Amino acid sequence: MNTTNSYLYKIAAHNFLILACASCLGFGLAGCQPEGSAEKTGKKIDKAVGQVKQKIGDTTEKAGDELTEAKQSAKNKADIAEEYIDDAMITLKVKAALGNDAILKASHIEVVTANGVVTLSGTVDSEPSLGRAMEVAGSQAHVKSVQTQLIVDANAGSK
Repeated sequence: MNTTNSYLYKIAAHNFLILACASCLGFGLAGCQPEGSAEKTGKKIDKAVGQVKQKIGDTTEKAGDELTEAKQSAKNKADIAEEYIDDAMITLKVKAALGNDAILKASHIEVVTANGVVTLSGTVDSEPSLGRAMEVAGSQAHVKSVQTQLIVDANAGSK
């Protein structure tokens, strides 16, 4: 009986060894088989997905760049508009101050403001009036400097 069991174990071990070798051979052959259509299709899909991801990344980057440019353009336009409004307000304040000054009421002074620089032109009746006009203009808020193209005309107050 002991011999029979030993013989059966040897047969079982032999059969197991044959089965294991056959399995290894089968797996090895399966790995050597040419790609089937499913594998080829899978690779094509993987490649297409990679290309789509790249295009999405490129498009996202481009959109970000365009958004940055749009923001900068809007900021530049807002700065220009603010500067224009500031210059208009400065001009208004300078004209009002010149018109309210007792010495300069009779003078004909034009006011132009660009980037906070006030330019006075027209006529005044005396050198002191010219100095006073520059002083009044320069004392207004946000005036960076005053340039004058004023002409002294002794008859300016009587016109």
